[in-house]
Amino acid sequence: MKSEILRLLKESEGYVSGQQLCEQFQVSRTAVWKVVDQLKKEGYEIEAVPRKGYRLVESPDVLSEAELESLRSTKWAGKSIFVFKETDSTNIQAKAGGEKGEPHGTLYVAESQSAGRGRRGRRWESPAGESIYMSLLLRPEFPPVKAPMLTLVMALAVARALREQTGVDVQIKWPNDLVVQGRKICGILTEMSIEMTWINYVVIGIGINVNQNEFPEELKDCASSLKMETGRRFRRSHLIAAVMEHFEMYYEQFLQEGSLAGLRKEYNELLVNKDRQVKILEPGNHYEAYALLETLFDRKFPHLKIRAQESFAGVNTDFRGARLDVYIEEDGSVQNIFAGEVSVRGIYGYT
Repeated sequence: MKSEILRLLKESEGYVSGQQLCEQFQVSRTAVWKVVDQLKKEGYEIEAVPRKGYRLVESPDVLSEAELESLRSTKWAGKSIFVFKETDSTNIQAKAGGEKGEPHGTLYVAESQSAGRGRRGRRWESPAGESIYMSLLLRPEFPPVKAPMLTLVMALAVARALREQTGVDVQIKWPNDLVVQGRKICGILTEMSIEMTWINYVVIGIGINVNQNEFPEELKDCASSLKMETGRRFRRSHLIAAVMEHFEMYYEQFLQEGSLAGLRKEYNELLVNKDRQVKILEPGNHYEAYALLETLFDRKFPHLKIRAQESFAGVNTDFRGARLDVYIEEDGSVQNIFAGEVSVRGIYGYT
């Protein structure tokens, strides 16, 4: 009832009468008053006027189950929500939920994390009250080899949601980071539990730098936040709701088509690596190459040993999962690199 009352207050342009709330939820006026009082204690500014009812004056930047549920427009993504004031890691909580049998689409959100991490076990800075730390539990019915593609689906969903909600030119750094002006604002970590040839569950963790004003010295050159890019604060709950809406849409398209084919063009349009020379970092080795995108085929590569074909354009899919094709100018070869196996960096910086 709490989230439903909050939704009604948000959607109303004026007052919502106490009598209307009593009749709609079949409760007493005392029960309605208790819910409104709880919302006030959480930071919502609610005006109560006799014979008029209640009016929402101001909403805080709060993450709660009621707040997130009041904004949800999805069928299943984020339908079940767990919110933690502090936890070790939302991915850890989501994996525990996966083992307990929590349903497909369950969302785990935290105000702060003590053990947040990114790819290859790197530590993820997790200050309280400024960022989004969330993990989505999925139970897909497709082969494990396709699971890495979900990282790219989520990257596209987050990029589109942030661009629409903030107006910031968010781009994707293949395969799992989002950047603005060459600095990282979001990281995505996908983990899964499998049994032979089928998936128990997949967990996609997302960390978004939203309202930070600064970063530690070692991160200043490679990290940013939405506030630092715009000078404005953003309500994190609205961003979470937008991400869930976009992810559900793209995920269902991915399931219907069985691949990234229908999303590839849109993903490639946002790829910051496109038309650029990059550095490929793999265990014990690194080399320079060009990310092969359609725009690169307008150039003349004198040593290119393949014909320009659409199949070598940006992010691709094959039996091994999400693939990026790169051209090595030194010997004219094309290498296929896969999400989870290597990192991609710019020649002179992060992108």
